[in-house]
Amino acid sequence: MPSSALWAVDLFGRVYTLSTAGQYWELCKDTQLEFKRVSAATQCCWGIACDNQVYVYVCASDVPIRRQEEVYENQRWNPVGGFCEKLLPSDRWPWSDVSGLQHRPLDGVVLPSPHWEWESDWYVDENFGGEPTEKGGWTYAIDFPATYTRDKKWNSYVRRRRWIRYRRYKSRDTWAKIPSKDDPKQLPDPFNDLSVGGWEVTDEPVGHLSVWAVSLQGKVWGIGCEDRAVYFRQGVTPSELSGKTWKAIVASRECDRSHSGSSSSLLSAGCFFGDEVRGGGDSCAPSDVDASSEAERPGPEQAVPAESLESPRSSKGCSVSGPGTSKTTEHAAEGASPADQTPRPEPPPRPASTPAELPWTNIDLKEPKKAPSHSAADFPESTSLSSLGVLPLGLEEPYCADDHPLWAWVSGGGCAMEPHAVLKWFTVQSGLSSSVQTLSLSITPAQTAAWRKQIFQQLTERTKRELENFRHYEQAVEQSVWVKTGTLQWWCDWKPHKWVDVRVALEQFKGHDGARDSILFIYYMVHEEKKYLHVFLNEVTALVPVLNEAKHSFALYTPERTRQRWPVRLAAATEQDMNDWLALLNLSCCESRRVLGRPSPEAIWSVTCKGDIFVSEASPDLEAPEHPLPCDQMFWRQMGGHLRVVEASSRGVVWGIGYDGTAWVYTGGYGGGCFQGLASSTGNLYTQSDVKCVYIYENQRWNPVTGYTSRGLPTDRYMWSDASGLQECTKAGTKPPSLQWTWVSDWSVDFSVSGGTDQEGWQYASDFPSSYHGYKTMRDFVRRRCWARKCKLVTSGPWLEVSPVTLGDVSIIPESPGTHESGHSIALWAVSDKGDVLCRLGVSELNPAGSSWLHVGTDQPFASVSIGGDYQVWAVARDGSAFYRGSVSPSQPAGDCWYHIPSPPRQRLKQVSVGQTSVYAVDENGNLWYRQGVTPSYPQGSSWEHVSNNVRRVSVGPLDQVWVIANKVQGSHSLSRGTVCHRTGVQPLEPKGQGWDYGIGGGWDHISIRANATRASKSASQETSGEQGLLSGPSSVASALQEAVGPVCC
Repeated sequence: MPSSALWAVDLFGRVYTLSTAGQYWELCKDTQLEFKRVSAATQCCWGIACDNQVYVYVCASDVPIRRQEEVYENQRWNPVGGFCEKLLPSDRWPWSDVSGLQHRPLDGVVLPSPHWEWESDWYVDENFGGEPTEKGGWTYAIDFPATYTRDKKWNSYVRRRRWIRYRRYKSRDTWAKIPSKDDPKQLPDPFNDLSVGGWEVTDEPVGHLSVWAVSLQGKVWGIGCEDRAVYFRQGVTPSELSGKTWKAIVASRECDRSHSGSSSSLLSAGCFFGDEVRGGGDSCAPSDVDASSEAERPGPEQAVPAESLESPRSSKGCSVSGPGTSKTTEHAAEGASPADQTPRPEPPPRPASTPAELPWTNIDLKEPKKAPSHSAADFPESTSLSSLGVLPLGLEEPYCADDHPLWAWVSGGGCAMEPHAVLKWFTVQSGLSSSVQTLSLSITPAQTAAWRKQIFQQLTERTKRELENFRHYEQAVEQSVWVKTGTLQWWCDWKPHKWVDVRVALEQFKGHDGARDSILFIYYMVHEEKKYLHVFLNEVTALVPVLNEAKHSFALYTPERTRQRWPVRLAAATEQDMNDWLALLNLSCCESRRVLGRPSPEAIWSVTCKGDIFVSEASPDLEAPEHPLPCDQMFWRQMGGHLRVVEASSRGVVWGIGYDGTAWVYTGGYGGGCFQGLASSTGNLYTQSDVKCVYIYENQRWNPVTGYTSRGLPTDRYMWSDASGLQECTKAGTKPPSLQWTWVSDWSVDFSVSGGTDQEGWQYASDFPSSYHGYKTMRDFVRRRCWARKCKLVTSGPWLEVSPVTLGDVSIIPESPGTHESGHSIALWAVSDKGDVLCRLGVSELNPAGSSWLHVGTDQPFASVSIGGDYQVWAVARDGSAFYRGSVSPSQPAGDCWYHIPSPPRQRLKQVSVGQTSVYAVDENGNLWYRQGVTPSYPQGSSWEHVSNNVRRVSVGPLDQVWVIANKVQGSHSLSRGTVCHRTGVQPLEPKGQGWDYGIGGGWDHISIRANATRASKSASQETSGEQGLLSGPSSVASALQEAVGPVCC
């Protein structure tokens, strides 16, 4: 769970933050302003200062906040002078936005506020659709608006080009004032209340913040009216909105851990007035002097004289404390020397005077140097001047070390807490100061080590003693048998395929050598005759949860059923029953194969389309040139957690990305989720959550009478459907992906779909299905818009979040054995969800999460990145073009510049993977491409060569081995979508390989072979085994491209 912060304002207007990972209140870095209240959101906080103006505080991050500004230059062809800026009266502006409706000259684009700065000057974007344009970046068309091309034709009468400029937000870790505008749509000044949120509001753009009165987190915080302490409301649930009880947060401030009472600390004097000045009170105003000096303070009946306030060099400022007072000293210590900061002895008391004799005195707290000098004699003695205290705190702190802060406002909008999260806020015992707590819990590491050593010695002696006493007894049982039975449902192997009730029995036995083996029996009835089938668990290659809307089911694979694409499918009545069987079967399979504990550093990682994580131990026989190990015999065991992408390194560093873009790093444990007990490690397991969106489409057809309507033609798709239009999906009938997911938002229009939308989210086309665009033309007879709804899953696993940047892709450098040094950092590159390219610094075996992000500048958003051997960095932009990063090295981790690499003809790339010397890429049509001519002297290569089709994702390892996820693979019984395939015959003289070998499938979505640096033993024979029902050779690849019927892998 990432760390977030709780924001609060004390009675003196200062803003504090309390991190969920910490235990102390920390004063905000920018302390020049005094605030009334604040409202926090993720990575930022809004507030209203005492000047009734709105300010925003954006927390610092490794990734800059950048915004791209674009302007289009439009020209029309003239028979006399050619293309010029003289347009027709009905044309668009010569300088406009992308629609041409808004006049937008270059000098008219200004920064929205002083908190932004330009990164560079305007420049022409010479890239169009992934291909470089002619010199000047012009694109041509017949007329405005139309479809633009980069080639100039005989009927190209208009042209345009795009100018780009980036601006960066610079006011980080400081309060930035929001300027007020003379606009009637803006809220009037002064501001009185503020609450920020609404980033999941229906019909609002993604990430849009609005002013609301309720926090979206659902957590309730409050300030006590009597003790002014911060309270947290426990037990607030959807079924009990009022909660159960209030729990006080007793965390102290960061500065309270060390008492700043030395002569070098800044001293501040507080002046408090009694009942006579306020009038109507029955008790004196409370003093903020340390409780330890209570016996030294005079009583209410004693008169305490005020110390001298006349010297501007005095280190003591004056602050008035009482009802409605929140001003504090800001410049009280100017010009003070350490000697001046020592408290002076108090003079003897003087006779008191009546309250009527006390005059009104103006005390200027802002500029004490300009105030007139007064001595103690200038003030009449009065009992109303009840106390004068010296506050020994470091930064004009109005509280003592043992006094809790008096809060005035709290905001939990940016504080995200899981239900079972363990915080350190509530651990301090009441009645004990922080110093006493430190003394009571001070146990040195030396004492802990001595205790552990003593306990270990005692256990060792007891074990030896017990073994010696029973050594003469003979073994009573030579073989143990253990059986577990239960009732499940089984998906029949024959037609009609349906779920039938069966009884299952797991028989586990242990032999003389201690080896364990298990058999799973499935008993079913056929024509009132009892039959059974059995599976030896030492032959099982994978146990995969198959989560859907109605069943808690899982699939059991063996090598034979992997080739058939027909696993054994079982379903349990409840989720707990399924988890129990999965954990037991997984543990039995691992014990049979003697595969326990954390995976090896060179393991192969993969992820299914459901987000389940699987790992397989690397074998030297996988890449053997002679008789390689078939992929269908690989054993895959499930790891806890939920991810969309996983990337591994041979040095044990593993990163993952969730569906919501959250980055996770592997902690070294195993298990979690449904795997508990012996199937899970005891440590390094953390709570993990993931959020994904479910999309449905609203389709309409144009009617000459009523316009666009939900009544389509009989041959049209469903008016509410999925993206393909083949399945009906309505708002009411669409459920979360499985029973483990829960809805966390309502349906809202998605404006971020590919191709753009209009203001209402509609996309237009000539017919279904077709190419959609975000504006209406005369030939558009159909339209659609996308609706999205978020759902959330909470699980646990050996993963720790890397905040705060959300990622879309990640790549770790593949390293061969013996090539890396122990103290050398590991190169890691990533692409954020917004398309920024990032380089992670400080990644190592001891610190796999790294230290900070280094931003790598780009001219356009990217989609994929991969770093290979010798620090070769390749990337793919969102428009499908490829790039190579030059001069990347350990001393220059970000390189110097990007080199544009032309894409394959008429193809848009979407993913790239770089090995030791090989570069592979996958386009949007599922074609796999190999980059020819890549050499150390010319790392960009010369051309793309087609290898195969039907590929979803590719992973190239440190030995240039090639593994892919295939879209469709035909088995003897069924069709498999999402299958792991291994390229066979890859050698230095044959880098593209010769054929494919099928592995586990279907439902797989991602694989990472980049940690497998296990070399096969060399053999005299270099002949490779033939393909097993796969395409072989370039001629077969070409024939597969022309084949229209029947899916063929690769």
